[in-house]
Amino acid sequence: MPNRNTVQYRSAFISLTLLFFMWGFMTALNDVLIPYLKSVFDLNYTKAMLVQFAFFMAYFMGSVVYFIISVTKGDPINRIGYKKGMMIGLIISAIGALLFYPAAQFKMYGFFLSALFVLGLGFTLLQIAANPYVAILGPSESASSRLNLAQGFNSLGTTIAPVFGGFLIFTFFKDAQGADAVKIPYLVFCLVFVLMAIFIKMTPLPRFTKEEEVEAGFGALKFRQLVFGMLAIFMYVGGEVSIGSMMINYLNLPEIGGLDEAEASKYVSFYWGGQMIGRFLGAISLSNMKQKSLKYMLMLGVSLLAFVVIGIADGFNTAMIYGVFLVINYLAFVFGKSLANRTLYIFSFVNVALLVLALSSTGTIALWSIIAIGLFNSIMWSNIFTLSIAGLGKYTSQGSSLLVMMILGGALLPVLMGVVADHFGVHMSFIVPVFSYLYIAFYGLNGYKPNKLKAT
Repeated sequence: MPNRNTVQYRSAFISLTLLFFMWGFMTALNDVLIPYLKSVFDLNYTKAMLVQFAFFMAYFMGSVVYFIISVTKGDPINRIGYKKGMMIGLIISAIGALLFYPAAQFKMYGFFLSALFVLGLGFTLLQIAANPYVAILGPSESASSRLNLAQGFNSLGTTIAPVFGGFLIFTFFKDAQGADAVKIPYLVFCLVFVLMAIFIKMTPLPRFTKEEEVEAGFGALKFRQLVFGMLAIFMYVGGEVSIGSMMINYLNLPEIGGLDEAEASKYVSFYWGGQMIGRFLGAISLSNMKQKSLKYMLMLGVSLLAFVVIGIADGFNTAMIYGVFLVINYLAFVFGKSLANRTLYIFSFVNVALLVLALSSTGTIALWSIIAIGLFNSIMWSNIFTLSIAGLGKYTSQGSSLLVMMILGGALLPVLMGVVADHFGVHMSFIVPVFSYLYIAFYGLNGYKPNKLKAT
């Protein structure tokens, strides 16, 4: 019979999956906003990528403020609790979504960027609170498994968002003048965030706080795995977001797919959907399940289910092409041997190979090589995050804020990719994330090792 804590933890985890879903949905919606606002305001690629710059710069600025408070006055989350932290994050996110209405009304690109910045600030607090909360909501040895499962629901949001957002913006509201197509959708999102804050308030969540003395200095930075993990998060988010942000424009290219925005949005969903599939596989692979044969059978079942769903949704030909990558993904998990660091570097090297293949080819091969990267991005956030905060103890939330700070990669690398696209073409711009995955491979091979750095 399960004990009371186990039941309470499971109930809390189920409640949190809604949060992960929603911020995944809103983040992927930016991939639709970029080509839409590019067209409305007649922007080049560099200026269009300021959408991601504003959104992800908020993560950096918000985390910097959080970190400064944590080292001078004590960890805010530890003081107010994870629950209140998540509620405050949702309210800030609601304000950001609400600001889209006046931004569209006044038809000001800068106002849109400001609204995205506020939205990103809300998500910053959600990330700082929710990720470590899921990690500590049970045994430490299965932390990566839980976070991969939660991130699987995050990816469900990122999978649905491009199709849903593409339909609303490019089809349902396509006749709206100027930037008006985003007014009603973002008002609805504002309401959803408010309702989620109320839901979290009413949900009984276990409270984890520690009585600790406030220590001057930067205690979390004594840990080697965290310092190298910060750059790994920077590279991962930067690579992932750069690819998603440029994908619709990439699929527009005659030599790649020649697809219009609405058609391309569907394939963006395949990219993010791959993350969902891989994260559910990762949750099984990195779990503390004793029977390996059962574990591999469940993983195979998830892959087969994904194959069937894709076949039903988009036809047998698409399922067969994507099925090749599902097989490679499954084998990569098997070779990963349920070790977070080993799986991380194997997946990183696969993504490097896929990018090289896309850069050196055109047509169907290049198209699906880029889309398949989503499958191998899947476990990277969760594995890097849990490897980075392992053994941090009372510095866990401080370390979490530093990792969330490094979501800055999602602000800077897409802009760099936009600059490369403006000067050398969209196709060649995909060389930028190659360097991201090479570094992540290093982290999985060596950077994760938890030797303490000397305090300075």
